[in-house]
Amino acid sequence: MNSLLGLIIQIINLYQFILLIYIIATWLLNFNIINSSNRFVYSIMEAMHRLCEPSLNLVRRYVPSFGTVDISAIIVYLGLWFVKSLLIEYWPR
Repeated sequence: MNSLLGLIIQIINLYQFILLIYIIATWLLNFNIINSSNRFVYSIMEAMHRLCEPSLNLVRRYVPSFGTVDISAIIVYLGLWFVKSLLIEYWPR
């Protein structure tokens, strides 16, 4: 059972890492530091978009907008951290 817990924790860690990279990459795209017309950059951003946007859209549906500030990524990241902490604390040993 502990190996299953380890696998779940690693999947959550990987998703948190991908989410963090996606957030930074979208900032870099918005400030024109990265060019999205590059085929490689476009394919990487498309893959991260398909991985991250479903969870972000779920949170955006329920959280009010604060103008141009989008806090959905922070809420998803903290939610994943909370679920990971709960799993570690209450997983039967």
